[in-house]
Amino acid sequence: MKGAKQTTLREHVAVSGIGVHSGLPVTLTLHPADDDSGIIFQRMAADGSIEREIRADVRAVTATEFATVLGDAKGPLCSTAEHLLAALRGLSVDNVIAEIDGPEVPIMDGSAAAFVDAIDQAGLTTRALPRRYIEVIKPVRVVKDGALGELLPYEYGFRIEAEIDFDHPLIGRQALSLDVEPETFRREIARARTFGFMRDVSKLWSAGYALGASFDNTLVVTEDRVLNPDGLRFADEFVRHKVLDAIGDLALAGQPLLAVYRTLRGGHKLNHAVLSALMGDPSSWRVVEASEPVRRMRGHADLAAGMAVAAMGSAIS
Repeated sequence: MKGAKQTTLREHVAVSGIGVHSGLPVTLTLHPADDDSGIIFQRMAADGSIEREIRADVRAVTATEFATVLGDAKGPLCSTAEHLLAALRGLSVDNVIAEIDGPEVPIMDGSAAAFVDAIDQAGLTTRALPRRYIEVIKPVRVVKDGALGELLPYEYGFRIEAEIDFDHPLIGRQALSLDVEPETFRREIARARTFGFMRDVSKLWSAGYALGASFDNTLVVTEDRVLNPDGLRFADEFVRHKVLDAIGDLALAGQPLLAVYRTLRGGHKLNHAVLSALMGDPSSWRVVEASEPVRRMRGHADLAAGMAVAAMGSAIS
């Protein structure tokens, strides 16, 4: 949340991998973009031309089963966008064009680490226009299938307070709360990997999911152990990855949020439902423009950064 101006990449950068669900090879190329462009996905044809283009916002979500899928009336454009979106929002990248030549954003190692590295390689540049935020001004709550998600006003930036509760001896109940800033995102969230249960593999494969999943890109959990030879990166890696997903899914607000997001037993469906509820109630938010950053005192477990804002009206321009 540092700085009051919009940012984009200094130069283009590319990464290649496979889609975790399709198993197909894909190259993702990130390009600089103009002020107020937001995050734009372009699906490239075999001849290098732009086949389709969409802006990444909540209206572009076409599915949330096991991943966040973006598309339009013509159908899906790309799947598994959440880890890239999380890296862009976590590092405060406002404007970027993301080209992909396949049906999915590459899964890389199952976390956002490779995208963070790519953004660092390209570098960031500050643009002329001020950054704009969506400030939550009254609570929005969704309760769905035993899960709860809510967005609450918060003047110091974007904070996530997440709890998961799995009936599994290796996971159980885990909780994490933190303010999402580039430093905390890099250190606490970016390297947390997606996970799955060995007992679900056959069902996923038969449904056409997880065809590219492996120990290289997924934490695989049996009833009593993690099968990956390198083990866990964090003792609570599972909740950290849920936070990663939430950051990516809520990036589809189109602009950074000034809010606390509280989630219990959440996932892509809940994240999308809460964001849709917020956007569907114009009285619950307003667009504000960044002024000079103001920090508050930090406690032992408090990683927040403040931001003074000036109201600009009640609708996204």
